[in-house]
Amino acid sequence: MRERLLFIAGALTPLLAVSFLLSACASDANSGTRQGAGLFGTSTGAHGSPDGIGAIGAALDEQDRERAYAAEMQALQYGEPGAPVGWRSPESGRHGTVVPGPAYQSSGGTCREYTHSIFIDGRPQTARGTACRNSDGSWSPVG
Repeated sequence: MRERLLFIAGALTPLLAVSFLLSACASDANSGTRQGAGLFGTSTGAHGSPDGIGAIGAALDEQDRERAYAAEMQALQYGEPGAPVGWRSPESGRHGTVVPGPAYQSSGGTCREYTHSIFIDGRPQTARGTACRNSDGSWSPVG
């Protein structure tokens, strides 16, 4: 299993490198891919859960959004670059992965790019974003 995960992470690394080079915020309606602020936009509600969702995830219920958000925060805070952090809803069957990029310094703070893919009814949707760490240790999407 570990070898398979390492193979997958190794295969995703070049793809992530190319995606990180794209800096413009754009949407491609045909591919289900969005670049920009990421899955949840910039606002969060009580308990750090997202209030509004961005380009992907509109079909997620509140529990799915919380699971997806928790995976995003886990990946940004602790994830190794290129190593997927997964989440799954036992109730709905929806699931996803967050793949963080390497941390880098920007304007005196730590930032990371990431890709979040969710699977709804077996169909993948992907968002790419950048998040920077706040002074309180939390992460906020930028862009």
